[in-house]
Amino acid sequence: MGGCLSKPKPVEVKVELTLLDKEKEVDLMSPNGKASPFSECRLNGSLGHCSDEDTMTLRPHRKHRDYIEASVCHVKDLENGQIREVDLGAGRALLIKEHGEFFAMGHKCPHYGAPLVKGVLSKGHVRCPWHGACFNITTGDIEDFPGLDSLPTFQVKHALQTQRRSKAMSKCSAVINSSTGFSHVLIIGSGPAGLVCAETLRQEGFTDRIVMCTMDTHLPYDRPKLSKCLESTAEQLQLRSSDFFQTHDIEILLEKEVVSVDVKTRTVTFRDGFKMEYRKLFIATGSRPKPLSYKGKDVGNVFHLRTPEDANSIATLASSKNAVIVGTSFIGMEVAAALTDKAHSVSVIGIEAVPFRKALGEKVGKALMKLFESNRVKFYMLNEVWEMRGHNGQLKEVVLKSGKVLRADVCVIGIGSSPATAFLKQSGVHMDSKGFIPVNKTMQTNIDGVFAGGDVVTFPLALRSNKKVNIPHWQMAHVHGRVAALSIMGKASDIKTVPYFWTAMFGKSIRYAGYGDGFDDVVIQGDLDELKFVAFYTNEEVVAVASMNYDPIVSRVAEVFGSGKTIRKRDKTTDVVRFSMV
Repeated sequence: MGGCLSKPKPVEVKVELTLLDKEKEVDLMSPNGKASPFSECRLNGSLGHCSDEDTMTLRPHRKHRDYIEASVCHVKDLENGQIREVDLGAGRALLIKEHGEFFAMGHKCPHYGAPLVKGVLSKGHVRCPWHGACFNITTGDIEDFPGLDSLPTFQVKHALQTQRRSKAMSKCSAVINSSTGFSHVLIIGSGPAGLVCAETLRQEGFTDRIVMCTMDTHLPYDRPKLSKCLESTAEQLQLRSSDFFQTHDIEILLEKEVVSVDVKTRTVTFRDGFKMEYRKLFIATGSRPKPLSYKGKDVGNVFHLRTPEDANSIATLASSKNAVIVGTSFIGMEVAAALTDKAHSVSVIGIEAVPFRKALGEKVGKALMKLFESNRVKFYMLNEVWEMRGHNGQLKEVVLKSGKVLRADVCVIGIGSSPATAFLKQSGVHMDSKGFIPVNKTMQTNIDGVFAGGDVVTFPLALRSNKKVNIPHWQMAHVHGRVAALSIMGKASDIKTVPYFWTAMFGKSIRYAGYGDGFDDVVIQGDLDELKFVAFYTNEEVVAVASMNYDPIVSRVAEVFGSGKTIRKRDKTTDVVRFSMV
C-alpha cells in the first residue's frame, strides 16, 4: 500500500493596502464625514462578515510608509459573483470575486453609507442597495448616481481612513481675475446637476475657467435631507467644502440671481446689473415651490420648505405646538413624519383621498397612510385651505373650505413645484407650455452651446423608448450634470441610467426604480400591513418597482432595466423576486 500524499494547503486571499491613519468606523456617515442626520436609514440585519475560520492574520510591514497585508479568506471560500465584507483590523473592505478574479474596495456607499455587501454585483460593478449608485469593481469609480465620490480600491494600496475617494481633477491653467466678466463654462444653479457638471469637467481634463452662480446663500448642500432632518444646518448638509472648490478652481458666486440670457451675444445678466459672457452655458436652476391661493397672505409662520433656515424655523416653531402640512407631496409627507416626535399635533391636508396614490398606487398609499395615523398624524383629505388666521401677525388657525378649523402654530405648504425658468422667456431657449426645457440625449437645448439638466428639463428616457419625460429626482440630476459636461467637452455620451428614487419616514425607507407614469396595475409581493413588500407597477410589462424592507430587490430590478431587458408581468415572481431573495 503506497504512502498517503498530504493535501495541499488552501491558497489564501490577501488584501494589501497603504495605511495612513487607522479608520474610525462610524455607521451612516454623511457626505461631509460627520455623523449623518439621515439616521432613519437603518440596516435590516447583520453584515456579512467572514466566518471564524476566515479570521484574517495581520502582517504589517515597515518600509517608507506603513501598510497592511491581511489574509481574509481562502480562494475557494468565494464563488464567482459573490461579495463579502472583510475585517482588515484597521477597517473593513468589500471583497469581490468575479470571473475568477478578486477585487477589494470600500465597503460603504459614499452617498449615505449603505453597506455594499447587501447590494447587487453585476457585470463589473456593484449597485448600492439603498439608492442605486453603481461603482466599478476594478477602479472604484462611480458609474451611476446619486453621490459625488468614488470608492477606494485597496488592491492598489489606497488609504483606508475613508470610505470615499474623489477622482483626480485638473486645474485652471489661466490666471483669472474674479471680477472678469467672462467664463468658458458658466453654470446657473448649484444643485447636483450643476455641481456634477463642474466636477466632471475637471475630472475629464478641462483647464479653462468654470463659474457656478446661484441665488442660494450656501455652498451646494444635500437638499433631500431638508424635509427629513429639519434641524440640520447648511454646514452639516454641505456636499463640498470651500477648500474643495478653491483647490479645483471651481468658482462659485453666491446670492447671484440671473434675470436674463442673451444667446446671440452669449451674455447672462444678473439682478444686480453685473453681466458675464460665456462660451458654454449649463442651465440647472431646479424648481420653485408652487404657490397656494388662500386668504390671509400676511400671516406669519407659513413656509415653503426651501432652505436650511426654513427647515430650522419649522422645527423650532413646531416644538410642542400644532403643525399643519398642506399637500401630500413627498416633501410634505416627509416633513409631517419628521415633526411627529416634536410637535403637539400634526395635521395633513390633501386634495385626494389617499396620499401617494398617483406615484405609488392606492394600495401602497393606504398602507403608508396607516403608518402615519399610527404615529398620531391626522388626515383631512379631499379638502383645501380657505384661510390662514393669525393673532399679532402669527398663525393660529387654518380654515378649510369645508368649514373645518384646525389649530396651527406653523404651516408648511408642499403642493408640488414648477421649473425655475422664468428668466429664459425672452432668451430664445425653447420651453414647453409648462416651462420645461426640452433637451436631446446629450442635454443640448435648441441653442448651440446651451445645455440644461435636472428638474428644469424634459429629456429622452431610453427606458421608455426615448419618450420625453421630466424626472425631478436627485439621482437623475447627477446624471444630467455628467452627460452635459461630457457634451461640453465634445465627448458626447447618451443618458444611460435607470431612474432611482427614495423617501424615508419613521425610520423606514421606500426605494423606487424605473418610470411608472401611466401604470395601469400594481402587483404586490409581500405584506403591506407589515410594511415588508415589493410593488410592481405594470402595463403589459413591469415599468417600475417600489419596496420597503425588501432590500436589495429594487437595485436588482434596476440592474435588469439597465441591461435593456424587460420584465413581463407574468414573470415578476418567478424570475425576479425569487432570485433576489436567494
